[in-house]
Amino acid sequence: MKAYVLPALAGFLMGILSAWGIGGGTLLLLVMTLFLGVDQITAQGVNLLYFLPTAAMAVAQHRKNGLLDAPLLRSAIPWGLPAAALGSLLATAVDVAVLKKPFGVFLLLSGLYTVFGKSPQSS
Repeated sequence: MKAYVLPALAGFLMGILSAWGIGGGTLLLLVMTLFLGVDQITAQGVNLLYFLPTAAMAVAQHRKNGLLDAPLLRSAIPWGLPAAALGSLLATAVDVAVLKKPFGVFLLLSGLYTVFGKSPQSS
């Protein structure tokens, strides 16, 4: 029973953070690999399964609130889908250990930008 408490608590808390738009899926990936001992590939798969329903709900809410930019989506989706597929293929061809450090740097820079970057309201 105890083996399920920490993963369930992590999933619950990351769900709340995702609802706030903080990037709970990324944090869940870190929790799984750093604290729960889940290997990187399995954690990425779980993260993808976690992302799909939360992203679908976010899109539905943004559409309901009129926050989707349809022309931007029409131009981004045709480029984003093949780029995501290519990135997936490249990620499976590269050793996980090679990807860990650049991903960590990316997360660090993203966090710093989030904390110290200018918000759209301040310009």
